[in-house]
Amino acid sequence: MEHPRLQPGTLWPAILRQTEHALSCGALRQIETIQTLIEDRGVRFLVRQVSSLARKEETRQAPEERAKTRSAVSPFLPYDPNLFVSDISDTHVALLNKFNVIDHHLLIVTRRFESQDTLLDLADFAALIACMAEFDGLGFYNGGAEAGASQHHKHLQIVPLPLGESGPPLPIESVLESACMEGPIGTVPGLAFRHAFAHLELGPAASRHAAHAAFDCYHALLEAVGLRSIDVNGELHQSAPYNLLVTRRWMLLVPRSSERVEGISVNALGFAGSLFVRDAAQMQVIKRLGPTTVLQRVAVPVPVAMGK
Repeated sequence: MEHPRLQPGTLWPAILRQTEHALSCGALRQIETIQTLIEDRGVRFLVRQVSSLARKEETRQAPEERAKTRSAVSPFLPYDPNLFVSDISDTHVALLNKFNVIDHHLLIVTRRFESQDTLLDLADFAALIACMAEFDGLGFYNGGAEAGASQHHKHLQIVPLPLGESGPPLPIESVLESACMEGPIGTVPGLAFRHAFAHLELGPAASRHAAHAAFDCYHALLEAVGLRSIDVNGELHQSAPYNLLVTRRWMLLVPRSSERVEGISVNALGFAGSLFVRDAAQMQVIKRLGPTTVLQRVAVPVPVAMGK
């Protein structure tokens, strides 16, 4: 069955229109946050204190039997029609993020169930690039629960830039400028954990070429950090959890070792320089440790050079 495809120039108006509708009917709730800028090792991290995270945590920490029951059910099958923004392709739809912390936060969801542990494919990148052509944003993917994924149904995400009311549009870019490139894939001296970085030139227009370029870059980054594909019942899964960040200008991939540090959950946005806490106590943890140390504790350490 063929589905309508995203028409150029229609996504942003649809996001604005559906946001207004979802707020009016209660499907989406505006969330008050307190934003704090914390300078650490050349990055002005944006830390939001969000009371709604506590409610989301309670949902995820329900009794074991209820959790088992819910784990087999995708919140996107069927999705809430009040959160539906647009058809993107035969394989993906765009939905508003129900747990909305950043305004106009969009989910790019597969129409049929696929696991969040499966590798991204060309159709995923085609859908992401189609959305990124509509507005300047940060696309990201939480590859597995230990990378901050709260739903098992495969979904990419995109948030518009700038990320916050103040500070740089994308905090992590202040250190990306110093990337050491030995060929198409490089590393960033200011990021003291395992990662791989690449420049992109996607431009403001979606195209098959742009999707292929992003897809090829993604696989090169996976290889650079030592992640491989493994066959699980005929599906290609990643060998370890990771976060992926994508803009029109660059791509960054970070392998993960754990989902949280001292109770604070970190997803891909943390590696963009944007962290979230649920209360003042967690904010103090961030200030005590420093945002960079928080990221180091949930990422994979940089391997020690041979002979040292």
